[in-house]
Amino acid sequence: MQPEDLFREKSGVSRETFLLYEAWHEALLKWNKRINLVAKSTLPDFWTRHALDSWQVTPHIKATDKMVMDFGSGAGFPGIAAAIDLKSKGSGQITMVESAGKKASFLKAVARDLKLPAEIRADRIEEIEASQVDVITARAFAPLLRLLSYAEPFLSPSTRLLLLKGETVDEEVKAASAIWTFDSHKIKSLSDETGCVLIVENIKRQTD
Repeated sequence: MQPEDLFREKSGVSRETFLLYEAWHEALLKWNKRINLVAKSTLPDFWTRHALDSWQVTPHIKATDKMVMDFGSGAGFPGIAAAIDLKSKGSGQITMVESAGKKASFLKAVARDLKLPAEIRADRIEEIEASQVDVITARAFAPLLRLLSYAEPFLSPSTRLLLLKGETVDEEVKAASAIWTFDSHKIKSLSDETGCVLIVENIKRQTD
């Protein structure tokens, strides 16, 4: 089975959605020749290591989620996947935050060409004005304790974090629990046997 067929089988995306992923892939191949968006060694594994991994957050984005924010978007993992999902649902918008200017330029080009409901901010998270969002996504951005500090200005009582995490997830949850109270749930990764989608909700900073 070809990698793209495996992606379609595991994700169950529509043909229209798959075509958007294909366009994203083609743009990544083109841009990566000039800009180091991702390690070249990972490009042959795009459909599993990047696309399927990123897609895993999208089943947990609800139709009622209007504002999504992606921290440290890089080449769009998982921000572009989330934007594609929002487009397919026909509602909601994502803000992708990527401080590296060249990577932000790539994200802007993909969002424009694919007509995605996305705003790209070429800033650091700390420079973004506070506003409540429904969902925060991230992959390989920061340990959970530090990520929650970055997320604090954007939290509402119902905000959920959808995080792609690796084998240190339990240690991260334990460390974060010393300062924050929250509910967390792990869903085994489809793309990495040591990884998971970590869902964090009901988030509150502990008080002395």
